[in-house]
Amino acid sequence: MHFIQTHKQEAMIAGGVLTAGGLIFSQAWVLVLASLVAGLPIAINALAALRYKQISIELLVTIALVGAVLIGEPVESAVVSFLFLFGDWLEQRSLAKTRSAIQGLAAAAPKTARRLDGTMIPVGDLAVGDQVRVLAGETVPADGKVISGQANVVEAAITGEPDAKSKQADATVYSGTQVSDGTVAIEVEKTGYNTVYQQIIDLIEDAQDAQSPVATFIQKFARWYTPLVLIIALLVGLISQNVRLAITILVLGCPGALVIGAPVSNVVGLGFGAKHGILIKGGDVATKLDQIDTVMFDKTGTLTQGKISVATAHYWANDDAKVAELVAAVEQATAHPLGQALVAYLKPQTTPSVTDVKVTRGIGVQAQVADHTVSIGNQKSLTQPLTTAQQAAIQNVIKSGASLVVATIDGKLAAVYGLRDQLRTDTPGMLATLQDNGKKTVVLSGDSQAAVEHMMADLPLSQTHGGLLPVDKVTAIKAAQAHGEKVMFVGDGINDGPALAQADVGVAMGSGMDVAIDTADVILTSSRLTNLGVLFDLAKRMDNNIKQNLVIAIGTVALLLSGLLIGLVDMASGMLFHEISILLVIANALRLRHTPRKLQNLTTIKDAAAQTVNNEGK
Repeated sequence: MHFIQTHKQEAMIAGGVLTAGGLIFSQAWVLVLASLVAGLPIAINALAALRYKQISIELLVTIALVGAVLIGEPVESAVVSFLFLFGDWLEQRSLAKTRSAIQGLAAAAPKTARRLDGTMIPVGDLAVGDQVRVLAGETVPADGKVISGQANVVEAAITGEPDAKSKQADATVYSGTQVSDGTVAIEVEKTGYNTVYQQIIDLIEDAQDAQSPVATFIQKFARWYTPLVLIIALLVGLISQNVRLAITILVLGCPGALVIGAPVSNVVGLGFGAKHGILIKGGDVATKLDQIDTVMFDKTGTLTQGKISVATAHYWANDDAKVAELVAAVEQATAHPLGQALVAYLKPQTTPSVTDVKVTRGIGVQAQVADHTVSIGNQKSLTQPLTTAQQAAIQNVIKSGASLVVATIDGKLAAVYGLRDQLRTDTPGMLATLQDNGKKTVVLSGDSQAAVEHMMADLPLSQTHGGLLPVDKVTAIKAAQAHGEKVMFVGDGINDGPALAQADVGVAMGSGMDVAIDTADVILTSSRLTNLGVLFDLAKRMDNNIKQNLVIAIGTVALLLSGLLIGLVDMASGMLFHEISILLVIANALRLRHTPRKLQNLTTIKDAAAQTVNNEGK
């Protein structure tokens, strides 16, 4: 049986040749042989489905083929068996094209890696800590950090961005990306299934199995529709005593286009998104997206570029350099963007040993350094009264629109820093587009309310909320949902896991890739806000496409059965139109591969004037 199943194409060709020969030479036995050769794979599929208590389309066709031969219609049997296999072959070839996004990603996965001494090893043999060299034109074999050299790397497979990015020492590089020119040595940090590249492939494959509510309904409908056709055909045969009519009903009632209509739209739509740096976790997410009326945003790394620099610094200590050294030591133990900006600004000459690091989300970090307890965070981290000068310094930072970071040593305020970030150039345009489309836009920030209102004054926002801990963001989302709002939350994935999970749809920017893959419903790997417009449009198109395929499938069956009743359709012609309907459904789904004209210029949204924003939400 396995041999027959793996040679269905050969059976189709042989059946077609025998059918042609039988028709040309008017040999009934040749037509019966053609029916047997082409019908055997169909019957085997039907029996396999029955073992799992499933009444499949193949069972309908198998009964029809046997019945046609028994009533002396070998022509019908031979033609129908050939057309069914031919349609299955065309269907598989068409579906293979819809998985091009996955195939392209898998094909781009590197197979070998070059050690620093020039020896080549299989990528599967790499381990964390290994050091490899990547030359111009080669593929990066694993996630890691650049330790030497300089190169331009195309990250289209990860972010969807076609332009190369310059990579130098300490820059992060990802498996599957291409070095266009230059040479870099990297230290491996993640290998195999732990790399972002492999996680993206796994995510897309899993997502293609997650069906929308419409798709789920179609699959349930098909389960009882098939046995219903069997019952109808049996009743028609018993009442009319017309076996040929009953058998023809079996053939024309095959719901092939109905079964395939939803999955093919799902696969094509998700593949289109993947090519454009949009990873959607399944067709059910696409349906939810079409219902969203409120979009809530995190700020740092989401509405802003995440390129933060220190603008002001104030110290209250006998040794400013010592304070800077302690602050930098603690921040080097964290991964928060503000902390990394502080380290870059302070440029520590030495790094004292840090122990007992404790991060409190939405407040800051505390650690033991050189026999001191050092706390760094926002105003919530302060535990002792402040002097008038210290209070004034803090208020000046907030009023200036900068992010406030305070550092205490042994409970006493030792330093205040003001940090600035820049809005993404596409932020104002995308917020305006969302509001024009009737969506409520809200910012949830860890900054003080005054600072949030200061920096967001000129942006098209419905509401701004400041001074929020991660749990407060979840509370805000729940409150909106309690009022009947369907909420999308857009964050960077670094400390927004709870909010991403609570929202009806959680969207994570690529900067928080590792957390996002586990938590978010959608990941924008290119971190472009303009892709929100593509996302909403794609979701609507996917939902409409599935409904269109449903109409095509049911409409075809209705027309064929109507044609049968008035004598315009017979078994062979009905089977031909049935296969055409399957191809129509596939062709309709393939339209999702093309970018609509209205979205082709989304990436050229007019840049707004540079605006300064802040973030206090450590």
